[in-house]
Amino acid sequence: MLKKNLLSIAVVTAAMSLAACNDTETVTEPTEPEATEEMAVEPVAETEAVEAEPMAEMDMEATQTIAEIAAENENLTILTAALQAAGLDTMLMEETKHTVFAPTDDAFAPVLEKLGVTKEELLANTDLLKTVLPYHVLAMEVKAADIPYGTEIETANGKTITISEDNVITDATGNTANITGTDIMATNGVVHTIDAVLMPE
Repeated sequence: MLKKNLLSIAVVTAAMSLAACNDTETVTEPTEPEATEEMAVEPVAETEAVEAEPMAEMDMEATQTIAEIAAENENLTILTAALQAAGLDTMLMEETKHTVFAPTDDAFAPVLEKLGVTKEELLANTDLLKTVLPYHVLAMEVKAADIPYGTEIETANGKTITISEDNVITDATGNTANITGTDIMATNGVVHTIDAVLMPE
C-alpha cells in the first residue's frame, strides 16, 4: 500500500513539473515584438524624403535688370517712360548694383497737377527728369532689412533722403512717400515701390 501511495505521489509530481514546463513555454513563446521592431524602421525613410523638398526654393534667382523689371510692371509705365526720355534707363541695365525707389503711376498724378502739366509735357522736360529721377536711386543695393532708418542716405544725384522705421521716406522738401512694396530683386540691384515722387529741392 505504501508503494501505491509513493507511485501516486510520483505521478502527481511528474504531472506538475510538466505543467510548469508548459507555463514557461507559454511565457517565452511570443517572438512577435521582433517583427514590430522591424516595422518601426520604415518611418525613417519617409522623413528623409520630406527633408529634401525645401531645396526647390534655391532656384528663385533674379533674371532681369532693374530697367527690365520696371518696363514689364504695369504700375510703373510713367517711370519707365521718364527713364527712357532722360536716357537713364541704360544706367539701370548695367551690372553695377543700384537701389531704386520707384514711384507708381498713381504717384505721378499729384506731381502733374502741382506742375500744371500733362504726362507728355513732363516727359519732354528732360532737364527736370535728370534732376528728379536720380534722386530715387542709390548707388548700392539696399534690401528692406538693411535700410539704415533715421539716418541721411545719399542718392545718385548727391542729395539725401531719410527713412523712418515705419518705411516712410522724407525728401529734401519735407514731403513724404510710403514704401508700398519691397525687395523686387533684379540682377543688378533691388526695387522698392513708393506712393509719391521724391523732390530733391
